[in-house]
Amino acid sequence: MVNREAAPTSEGRQVSDRMHLPAGPAERSRPGMSTGRITAAALQIVDTEGSQALTMRRLGQALDRKVMTLYRYVPSKDALLDGVVALVLTDLAINPAAADWRQELRDLAASFRGLALAHPNAVPLLVTQQLVSPLGQRPPAALRPLEDFLELLIGAGFSPADALHAYRLFFGFLHGHVLDELQDLIDNPDEADDLLRLGLHRLRPREFPRIRAVAPELASYDGAAHLQQGVEMMITGLQSHFQPAPGPRHLEQHGN
Repeated sequence: MVNREAAPTSEGRQVSDRMHLPAGPAERSRPGMSTGRITAAALQIVDTEGSQALTMRRLGQALDRKVMTLYRYVPSKDALLDGVVALVLTDLAINPAAADWRQELRDLAASFRGLALAHPNAVPLLVTQQLVSPLGQRPPAALRPLEDFLELLIGAGFSPADALHAYRLFFGFLHGHVLDELQDLIDNPDEADDLLRLGLHRLRPREFPRIRAVAPELASYDGAAHLQQGVEMMITGLQSHFQPAPGPRHLEQHGN
């Protein structure tokens, strides 16, 4: 779990009581501060140093601001992490009016993998931050994928409950895939032998015969191809299990 800092208090007052205190002369003379600028700096720290390195003190150093100044724009560390997740997800576009929901899910999966590869250190936040903040307290940008996914599938004939179930299944698969793909599988990239390349020679043959046997497949792992195969299986499963009725867009396309 990511370390989180509690906002400092003074004389029993919460940070929210001080969020609108005026800045000092020195801070007013520097470039303007905003929630967006703070969040962008936080994401840069996560990208370059990892999420564990993101503290309010480290962020203050990066922005040349006092920690208390930052709390005027982000009330807590969790709010900051929510903002980082929302910023990453702004590049995840779902067209809720797409004519073919299957193709839209294929495109969505490729887009999600792309942003995961662009921000690998932020991927754990995409998975775990939702355990911290209730839906209604998350930034709108963090909720947009859920809203648009539901609209896409309901418009394709899924019931609202089935669309939500499909969202959980699909994003659960995406989260699991990118976490698996981002694992450091290679021990010695210059080694030609698969067992040595992956470090599997350290495993006792009698204890882990199956893992050692699939060394060639592990060494030749193709994340994009594996994702595509999994998405096709997900689409087939969603369609056969939920059996969506013809949705509004389907009826419009056929002139009904």
